[in-house]
Amino acid sequence: MRDRNRPPFAACRTLIDISLPRRRLWQWLLLPGSSLLAPATWADAVRVASARLWPSPDYSRLIIETSAPLVHQWQTLRHPDRLVLDLEGIDASSELAALPRRVQPADPYVAAIRLGRHGASAMRVVLDLRSEVRPDVFAVAPVGEYGYRLVVDVYPLVPLDPLMALLESERQKEVRAALQPPAAGTPAAPGNATTGAAQDPRSAPAANMDVANSSAAPPRDVAAAADPARSAARKLTIAIDPGHGGEDPGAIGHKGTYEKNVVLAIARKLKARVDGDRQMRAMLTRDGDYFVPLAERVRKARRVQADLFISIHADAFRESAARGSSVFALSERGATSAAAKWLAQRENAADLIGGVDLDRRDPVLARTLLDLSQTAQISDSLKVGQHVLDGIAVHNALHKASVEQAGFAVLKAPDIPSILVETAFISNPEEEQKLRSDRHQRKFADSMYEGISRYFARNPPLARA
Repeated sequence: MRDRNRPPFAACRTLIDISLPRRRLWQWLLLPGSSLLAPATWADAVRVASARLWPSPDYSRLIIETSAPLVHQWQTLRHPDRLVLDLEGIDASSELAALPRRVQPADPYVAAIRLGRHGASAMRVVLDLRSEVRPDVFAVAPVGEYGYRLVVDVYPLVPLDPLMALLESERQKEVRAALQPPAAGTPAAPGNATTGAAQDPRSAPAANMDVANSSAAPPRDVAAAADPARSAARKLTIAIDPGHGGEDPGAIGHKGTYEKNVVLAIARKLKARVDGDRQMRAMLTRDGDYFVPLAERVRKARRVQADLFISIHADAFRESAARGSSVFALSERGATSAAAKWLAQRENAADLIGGVDLDRRDPVLARTLLDLSQTAQISDSLKVGQHVLDGIAVHNALHKASVEQAGFAVLKAPDIPSILVETAFISNPEEEQKLRSDRHQRKFADSMYEGISRYFARNPPLARA
């Protein structure tokens, strides 16, 4: 019988000071915020509850969820590019065996996954990569309905620039418009309503809809009509943030509707309306079923120099009778109601559910996000929030007729007016049905667009380089 005091990997000694006693090696296996963790015996197999793969344009994420913390080590190899992950004492389950079949041909970073035994008690997982990458491997403690999770994030060596992606999308749209002649007797429309974004095959049916025609009627340039001088102004950039995604489904309705899917569908429709306005352009913080950390959503909006950040959600409450739409802005002095405080705490927990390495926060960004002396930003947010709320009131009942405030982490960009829209209560069966309806999704998107247009018609932004 193998000595239970012997560590599972002799090679692990290369990761730490080799002068440490071998029997104390397990003491280095920690999870954030937890006490020392190790299996009761190395012979005990760790059960794999699930193995998931989430590809996205920004990065690809592998999640291995287990019944106990995983003893693991990893390395990258070149020629060809691979990421090798060795898992000690793991049970070879059907979930893990199905992982190679979950690699999608469109995954920009992972080409294939291979499994095999390594040594007496280890399972080796090999990720065949499309190019050299920057991996990030970390463990997440149990939260919500999730158990222990080992997260493997595969990032490109050079991160994607959202500003360059936005400009490239604009260029492609102009090329398509120039190559497509107008119909006979019809002048060419200056604002093409197509988004230029490919439909994500992983999105739920609720999000798998045509976004090329965001309304039965042609887009109304409300702001330009109210102020003709805007025709010569620069384009306004609207950052649209579909909440949740990937590991974080958000709220779930009685019929099994996922918040992450319906808000993505609404966000795509809102983007189509904004892109159809000659004076505006839109950027989605995510355009598929994958998770984006809260701080990264804010960082993307600031990188494209957004004039407005609007985060879209679908509310939930323990009582199914709760109903109506709400709009929130950031608060310097605490939440305006107990419900607003509870909602902010729930939305701010998205990083825990989605899976973020809390030990590696950017200290500069953290100081920025925690700086609540943003009087001008909050004032503008309250103004645009009221315009959007008034627009939504035409199509849906309001939970409260005024803009509420709370400490939402995703609203803390110090230089961008930022609002969070709870379109409806997904926990209310009647409103859940609305959220599932393509027609009502368009109404939500139209009402938000019209509110945004009215705000900028009365509050033109400052010039930018």
